[in-house]
Amino acid sequence: MRIITGKYKGRKFDVPHTFKARPTTDMAKENIFNVMQSYIDWDGAMALDLFAGTGSISLEMLSRGCASVTGVEMDRDHARWIKACMDYLKVDNYLLIRGDVFRFLKSCRQQFDVIFADPPYALEQLPQIPDLIFQYDLLKPDGLFVFEHGKKNDFSNHPYFIDHRNYGSVNFSLFKKKEPATDTPEENPSEEQ
Repeated sequence: MRIITGKYKGRKFDVPHTFKARPTTDMAKENIFNVMQSYIDWDGAMALDLFAGTGSISLEMLSRGCASVTGVEMDRDHARWIKACMDYLKVDNYLLIRGDVFRFLKSCRQQFDVIFADPPYALEQLPQIPDLIFQYDLLKPDGLFVFEHGKKNDFSNHPYFIDHRNYGSVNFSLFKKKEPATDTPEENPSEEQ
């Protein structure tokens, strides 16, 4: 697991072979972060990493300048690993929540500039996750939700869907919370009054 760019660029962590989580490949992570760069101003951003797994995405977001990142991970060993990585780098703007993502979503009252979710591809509730993000109003206006999933899932008909990217067997769907349209027509400055 490698941090691609930013404050912690080049740092590598050897993920234990016993872990159930599959970290997002470096190639897929680098490509999707390049796409995200056009939507996100990392400096000062508030981020949420759901199904944090190895902490790879959280570390990348912190390295790029997020003001704070909240990671949610249920597995005790994975949570310990993430904490050890954060402690090693002396990160003080990361909040790790060890618990169920769905319970967290239901109880969270904070909004984020960017949300990244990388659930197990076989998770039965996986198709519900985009709806829950918007139902619970977890994105700030103009916020970005990046959802990693298997190739059998298609979210292109979701009302907040904006893009799909595929890197080998890794698929990402991007969703953006759009600002509501204003009903006030713009005045035409060339009209005489």
